Amino acid sequence: MSEITTWMTGILMSYAAFLLAIASPGPNVLAVIGTSMRIGRKSGIALATGVAAGSLAWAMLTVAGLTALLATWAPVLTGIKIFGGFYLLWLGYKALKSASSTHDLEARILTGGPRSLTGYALRGFTIQMSNPKAVLAWIAIVSLGFQDGAPVWVGLVIVVGTTLLSVAIHILYAVAFSTPAMIRAYSKARRSIQITLGVFFGVAGAKLLLSEL
Repeated sequence: MSEITTWMTGILMSYAAFLLAIASPGPNVLAVIGTSMRIGRKSGIALATGVAAGSLAWAMLTVAGLTALLATWAPVLTGIKIFGGFYLLWLGYKALKSASSTHDLEARILTGGPRSLTGYALRGFTIQMSNPKAVLAWIAIVSLGFQDGAPVWVGLVIVVGTTLLSVAIHILYAVAFSTPAMIRAYSKARRSIQITLGVFFGVAGAKLLLSEL
């Protein structure tokens, strides 16, 4: 139990960073919302499932890559954490800048016309895996929980936890945001969410950087 407690703070930081990142919809989430509104909830859920599967793949690749690097050259973790810290600070700046804008949430429409449910799931996976920013975000998220000397199970817990959050939140977006009323409600709360996101990423980034001083 004491070993679990030792690593729990970092794990929870990774979960919180991932959860807040999803709370600020990017292109993938906007595609889920747009599909649910204009095609239907089932198609939106299928797309959301594909996006969540892509998140799982990125999480597994990131943890496996970091584990392999640490096994051959442990000092690399310092560089990764410094990179992750600066990237989190950048995300915090972007979130605060977005909070000051008047740009509201706009659902994204996929090109190519209607698809089968399997087609939407595959498209969601493809969209997530082809996002060049995804690997940067995952390195930052995982580095919050993957501290010096962390056992392999810490990485597995981060992967499993973020995957469950990804599935639940993306499907929630597909179901809840299929109505215009929910879009309006989110638009009213958008600035508060962005400010919270900016502050959290700023604090998390500073924490990572200061831990290496």
